[in-house]
Amino acid sequence: MRVTAEREERAKSKSAGRIVLVGFMGAGKTTVGRLLSQKVRWRFIDLDDEIVRREQRSIAEIFQVHGEQYFRRQESATLSSVLQSTAPPYVLAVGGGAFIYPGNADLLRQPGIRTIFLDAPVEELRQRCAAGGAERPLARDANLFRQLYEARRGSYMTAELRVETGGRTPQQVVEHIVNSVFQGSVGGME
Repeated sequence: MRVTAEREERAKSKSAGRIVLVGFMGAGKTTVGRLLSQKVRWRFIDLDDEIVRREQRSIAEIFQVHGEQYFRRQESATLSSVLQSTAPPYVLAVGGGAFIYPGNADLLRQPGIRTIFLDAPVEELRQRCAAGGAERPLARDANLFRQLYEARRGSYMTAELRVETGGRTPQQVVEHIVNSVFQGSVGGME
């Protein structure tokens, strides 16, 4: 048992203690983040959930009442707060626009943070958003959805690691991340 615990600690230190999942709407950041955090026994934080908790209203309500620019300012402030006040290790899922907003990408390039871009074909992302049931203010128009994806993808590609989620289950994506980031040494995997 002690050998397994030591192996897991070595694996966690290799990953630098903070994994941040970035990508477009529907990429699976929250779902994969929850599963990944369970697999590696780290805390999971969803940045949108933190914003909702601080603002006491849904993301859709924030957009409707205050607009996107207000939301982006709150998102940046919340991201900064989480990074400064939350002790590693943890898995953090950030909203689709967080990584491309000025300053946030720089915050996420600090030593000790691994950024992972969860990617999928735009058609699959749109289907996931429609099937998910959650109201996504920026996903209402198919044409704008595609344009926004194309505009953001270049920024996402600057993440440290890109993981294809298209046609994969969340569990398969988690296994790929574990094998890539921890080199297979978490949860008894070698």
